[in-house]
Amino acid sequence: MATEIATKRLKANAPLIGTHNGHFHADEALAVYMLRLLPEYASAALVRTRDPTVLETCHTVVDVGGEYDALKNRYDHHQRSFDTAFPDHKTRLSSAGLVYMHFGKAIIAQHTKLPIDHPDVELLFRKLYDDFIEAVDANDNGISKYDGSKLQEAGIEQKFKDTGVTLASLVNDLNHEDPLTLGAPSRATAEQPQAEEDYRFSQASTLMGTAFLRKLHGAATAWLPARAVVKEAFDLRTDAHRSGQLMVLPRAGIPWKEHLYNIEDESKIPADKQILFVIYPEKEEPGSKWRIQAVSKDFSSFENRKSLPEPWRGVRDEELDALLGDAVENGAVFVHASGFIGGHKTEAGVRAMAALALEA
Repeated sequence: MATEIATKRLKANAPLIGTHNGHFHADEALAVYMLRLLPEYASAALVRTRDPTVLETCHTVVDVGGEYDALKNRYDHHQRSFDTAFPDHKTRLSSAGLVYMHFGKAIIAQHTKLPIDHPDVELLFRKLYDDFIEAVDANDNGISKYDGSKLQEAGIEQKFKDTGVTLASLVNDLNHEDPLTLGAPSRATAEQPQAEEDYRFSQASTLMGTAFLRKLHGAATAWLPARAVVKEAFDLRTDAHRSGQLMVLPRAGIPWKEHLYNIEDESKIPADKQILFVIYPEKEEPGSKWRIQAVSKDFSSFENRKSLPEPWRGVRDEELDALLGDAVENGAVFVHASGFIGGHKTEAGVRAMAALALEA
């Protein structure tokens, strides 16, 4: 990919990054920040202009210039002919997406101290695009998350306005005078009106970049390690129950849902062999109660592949023990009225509940 090409072209001295002046947006603010995460760009100066003669002197140009050419380090997306999307996606890229597509793996490899061709870098590369970058691309290109006409046809109405609290809207706010500094000396002068604007852009870049780094850090230190745990539990599913449809997690607090769906897809297991229930300890300490949770049909669905048996739903304690019978030791805690989750005081008890639920 062009990451290696772009890196080879960097000069020994700090390269000059160019972007446009005037009203700034979340995409170029993030693009500049991401470039500066790399050692080659760490001390890069930034010039904000639309003057083509000045942009010509820049090593790397983002979001201006009407040209996308990774060999020349030009990353604009405004030209009519531009239709590039991230691999296996349909959303047209913004300058943030372009920079991420070409330099994202290098940024992730540096942050995680993994080789750039490590499979975990690829996993994080796609994860960060899905969870963060794509929304920036869509916002800058005026792409809505939902088809408005379809929502209207379905009679779905928006209950409140949330556009004022998005990262893009907060960046937009920085284009205007800061009410917290009204009356304070401006950084601009009559001779240098660009100074205040550039300062505000630097604030916007830090805002976007800090959010990106938080997402990257969380994915690398929590989401990725969880995948290894879920994969091991998935591989041992036939040890958990002869059906292979029960998964046992070794500790509490593991974010398992997204990983399970991805691992099942990668494994290409048929629908009638998918995991139906997951059990796990409620807390980290020894002697913790255990939970059993039904697996929903997809990541955002409230409908389960198989719910806990209807007679158990909404029942607690001794009454639930009586329903479960001799196959489950006493110590049942509850089953939710919707049948998506339940609990028992012991691991053996919740395993027995799972066995009954699978056979029901």
